Amino acid sequence: MSILVVGSVALDTVKTPAGERVDALGGSATYFSVAARNFTPVSLVAVVGNDFPKQHINMLKKHKVDLDGLEIADGKTFRWSGVYSGDLNDRTTLSTDLNVFAAFEPKLPDNYKKTPFLFLANIDPTLQLNVLKQVKKPKLTACDTMNLWIENKQEELRKLLKSIDIFFLNEPEAKMLTGRGNLFKAAQEIIKMGPKRVIIKKGEHGAILFSSNSVFCLPAYLLDDVVDPTGAGDTFAGGFMGYLAKAGKVTDAVLRNAIAYGTVMATFTVEGFSLDKLAKVTQSDINKRFNNFKKLVSF
Repeated sequence: MSILVVGSVALDTVKTPAGERVDALGGSATYFSVAARNFTPVSLVAVVGNDFPKQHINMLKKHKVDLDGLEIADGKTFRWSGVYSGDLNDRTTLSTDLNVFAAFEPKLPDNYKKTPFLFLANIDPTLQLNVLKQVKKPKLTACDTMNLWIENKQEELRKLLKSIDIFFLNEPEAKMLTGRGNLFKAAQEIIKMGPKRVIIKKGEHGAILFSSNSVFCLPAYLLDDVVDPTGAGDTFAGGFMGYLAKAGKVTDAVLRNAIAYGTVMATFTVEGFSLDKLAKVTQSDINKRFNNFKKLVSF
């Protein structure tokens, strides 16, 4: 089954201990799409400026991402810049220039409105709610968020969560949203807000899937070298949703495999800057790493 993703396409300037990249391809919808496309067809809704490099559009088309929903507006593309600490656990944002993204109002092409799987990437919850009004009875709806929206748009976010099946957020965001210091209690509190399942991302420590009656923990995949963590969470969501859509059903077994595939896809992203590594991954690469991961976590 196909996926519709609504989010950002951006140009990132990133500095890590491994080096620096200026105006590299980024954005939540970008990472998500390229990861998910390894499993199922993906349609993308976002906006870029007329300065957006043609080569990036060609790369997305090469990966067969449907770009009918990519708006090219008059102005500059959304830009973000940041620097990572020596151990890559802390990131400092140096600048955020929304540019054409500031006026983004997602408009779904008619052929997108019946897409069975919907992922609302990390954008203003007001826009996420607007997208929900345009789609027609999706089989499954998931979304991501960030601390900015929890701080400034919590009322809209809570309204959104009433219509969401799976909610992605990281550990500090879960505690911020609920005011709970205990992660288990925080997840159960979020489930009461509406989502059937909550996935809490813990970065280098893996991810945890919560439902009302079960918990599943999976560690991260161990890597020799991490170059750039930017986009890892969006890639994780893309791998997760891609596998889920390919399976076409939501069972505990499918969800657990989906988290494993999401984890595996994220490892390719962090091994290079931007989408340098992720865009070159083959199905053989994915299968090999997935099988290695199964050995790592089996006992």
